[in-house]
Amino acid sequence: QPRTLHPGSITPSCTMAKTVAILLAFAATAQAFTPRASVTMTAAPETTRRSFFGKASTAAVVGVVGTSFVQPSLADDEAPVAAPVAEVAPAPAPAPPPAKANYGTFPVPAADEWGISGKDYYADAAKVTRHMQYATQMDKGTPNMDTINKNMKKEMVDFVSFYRRFSNVAGKQSFSTLYTAINVLAGHYTSYGTKFPVPEKRRKRLYQEYAEIEKNIKKGR
Repeated sequence: QPRTLHPGSITPSCTMAKTVAILLAFAATAQAFTPRASVTMTAAPETTRRSFFGKASTAAVVGVVGTSFVQPSLADDEAPVAAPVAEVAPAPAPAPPPAKANYGTFPVPAADEWGISGKDYYADAAKVTRHMQYATQMDKGTPNMDTINKNMKKEMVDFVSFYRRFSNVAGKQSFSTLYTAINVLAGHYTSYGTKFPVPEKRRKRLYQEYAEIEKNIKKGR
């Protein structure tokens, strides 16, 4: 006949003993199912892989370094050829200065020749042109260069101031060309003064105009 348990018949010590027994049984069961072998088995392959890749990396580095230091060897019969040295050509000799153009020989104006008469246009035009030809060809070092150029400047101003008032003179070809030449030479005196020679480019132009003036004077134009 089964025994009937009453709530009052279960003591606290009995309940605690049962609880301890249950916990011990659960712990034994959990320990039995712990995968100890799997931990050991999985650790070994990880170590092996690390060791393998480490060795492979070292071998690759050694291979690359070894290859980079390999120098191509020259054959016994091949000697290094030196590059040809270009020969430097000697500098050309400096060109000689251009020879001064010879525009003719002109007499030195006397001290009492300066000035116009105001009576004969063609005579005064020929005198002014002749003095201008000498003044234009003077170079540095010419005696009395400053004095001659100052007299020349005054004579040109007097000639233009006097004869341009006459319509029968101002319209002549000789006067027009001489007036242009006077402006060129006077411009040189204004820019450089009376102590410097006329530049060759301006000198060449003036002598072309002087030739035209003399031709027109001879023809009475």
